[in-house]
Amino acid sequence: MSGTTKDGTPDRKNKVFHLTPLSFALVNLKPLLPGHVLVSPRRVVPRFSDLSHSEVVDLFLTVQRVSRMIERVYNASSLNIAVQDGVDAGQSVPHLHTHIIPRRKADLDAKGGADAIYDMLEGEEGDIGKQLNTWGTQRPNFPGVDNEDRQPRSEEVMTQEAKRLAQEMDADHTQSS
Repeated sequence: MSGTTKDGTPDRKNKVFHLTPLSFALVNLKPLLPGHVLVSPRRVVPRFSDLSHSEVVDLFLTVQRVSRMIERVYNASSLNIAVQDGVDAGQSVPHLHTHIIPRRKADLDAKGGADAIYDMLEGEEGDIGKQLNTWGTQRPNFPGVDNEDRQPRSEEVMTQEAKRLAQEMDADHTQSS
């Protein structure tokens, strides 16, 4: 997952915009919609059940705080918040992470409506497609994160977004203090 070093610790130069003692938030290399970000525990664990109680609390409080900021900054009226917990649920990277995707009314009407977000997450492409390919042609409809149609963003664009979101998180913290 982008944003971590080989040992799984957050790599600040690699698009992390918020750190807590146990979690971090980072911009997404291939966002489904503008403002699609990720929140992950600092400790590398593949599954939700591997988290300690403290990590669960910190992760979801971080998701809540980042979600509020993303909703405000991207003028969203709703959010998709998703965890793909394990390979068979579409997880393509063995480091648990939560997707936060800002949504607006009718934002995906051209693609079939609000539920099109799930089609955007789904597909044969990416790691999940390769792993599920052995299941034959009637594979379950599990979401996958990687999608060849979504082009990776440049380092510069991601760095700029991370800096802007870090400032917004700081502004939220200052206002709530």
